[in-house]
Amino acid sequence: MALAAKLQLRQSQSLVMTPQLMQSIRLLQLTHVELERFIDEEIERNPLLERAEPQDDAASDQAQKSDAAPERDSAGDWFEGETEWSSEAISQKLDSSLENLFPDDPGTSERLGPDLTAQWKSAAGSAGTASSEGFDVGDMAAAAVTLREHVGEQIALASLSPGDRLIAGELADGLDEAGYLRTDLVEIAVRLGTDEAAVAHVLGVCQSFEPAGLFARDLAECLSLQLQARDRFDPAMKALVANLELLARRDFQTLKRICGVDEEDLLDMLAEIRALDPRPGLAFSGGASDAIVADVEVRAANDGSWAVELNADTLPRVLVDNVYFARVSSHAKDQAEKDFLAECLQNANWLTRSLDQRAKTILKVASEIVRQQDAFLVHGVRHLKPLNLRTVADAIGMHESTVSRVTANKYMLTPRGVFELRYFFTASIASAEGGEAHSSEAVRDRIKQMIDEEKPADVLSDDAIVDMLKESGIDIARRTVAKYREGMNIASSVQRRREKRALANAGR
Repeated sequence: MALAAKLQLRQSQSLVMTPQLMQSIRLLQLTHVELERFIDEEIERNPLLERAEPQDDAASDQAQKSDAAPERDSAGDWFEGETEWSSEAISQKLDSSLENLFPDDPGTSERLGPDLTAQWKSAAGSAGTASSEGFDVGDMAAAAVTLREHVGEQIALASLSPGDRLIAGELADGLDEAGYLRTDLVEIAVRLGTDEAAVAHVLGVCQSFEPAGLFARDLAECLSLQLQARDRFDPAMKALVANLELLARRDFQTLKRICGVDEEDLLDMLAEIRALDPRPGLAFSGGASDAIVADVEVRAANDGSWAVELNADTLPRVLVDNVYFARVSSHAKDQAEKDFLAECLQNANWLTRSLDQRAKTILKVASEIVRQQDAFLVHGVRHLKPLNLRTVADAIGMHESTVSRVTANKYMLTPRGVFELRYFFTASIASAEGGEAHSSEAVRDRIKQMIDEEKPADVLSDDAIVDMLKESGIDIARRTVAKYREGMNIASSVQRRREKRALANAGR
């Protein structure tokens, strides 16, 4: 049978992801901040999109007055139009003299006193540079000093030669946000054409900068620099800092032997270590954490149910300017301009529909979560039910992936606090008595409570916790208890017993 090339026409159907559909899917998983940034980019790109800013009652009343009386007397808008006025013109426009307007006249100090006059001058000078909305004290606040600027000021004041200042600048550029030096000294020496000893000498000078601990290359060196600044870096403390891994394991017996101290001295040394700052550079990070803004608000309704509403502050208000489209499209010169305007209108309409669909989807998913976790809202975390994405997706008639995108980085404000939507989706732990399954988050809370209530003479092991949970109807394995305990940063029973014994001896 001979092989030959030929052409065939075939008709078939397939699901194609259009750019608009991909955009709608992407909007579901965007956070509030990311969505605002995306809207700003779309408004810059599309001339038919604009934000719909909410107007308060006073603004709307003023707008109505403006529409009702479009013609104004020229004296009413004295601040619009000409920018330069004579003293007589200002007095005529305001029906007042300059002495009553500005605090610089000689009579002001006599009437108000020097203190009030100075405050008035400061406020007036700031208001001249501020917006017309009024004087804001926050505008006068100095910008936060960064770690690089703080170190640069100390380099300028240090007794260093011009060549050493260049080396110090390179070392400062190698600092991370915590204040640790992440650049190799040999690499700096090769780059600057000097020897490693010169770089090490400058590093020693930089390590004397404030706050103590900057330019350290590891945690032990950071703590050592701070102890040296406090004149507390004696041989015993030096041995303790050199064996931080034993401190992390709470092996106090070995530390006492290595440091050559008794238990009381070791406790004092541990207290000094706890008072140190392991990341001194974070004080100059200058970065502010974004406050969590809840996307959904849940409150108790009058009929005993739960009212689920979207937070209006997280919903971007975008409008399509059809009037502008009609005016511009009528003056289009060629087909390319008409196609561009038609594409802008289509994208704008699609974006508004996508935002509306996004809001409806979030509300639908949140309402189902509230319905499923009603016991949690009423009684607390112990009554959190096991829940997965498929259960919610089947209940609201959506795909599981859609629910996953909606619950990503979205938050719900409830009477019990603010929770991420993913918090309500927990694994199921079987019941030892064959009853209803337990939520993994509820089991974690129960384990934490057991450990918090344990006595120094009776520290619970993981096996003991397993037995106690089984007695209360929770069938759980020992490795699962250990995993939950480690996830909550709770030490093992051996380490907890040592720490409680040390604290008990210190209290005697």
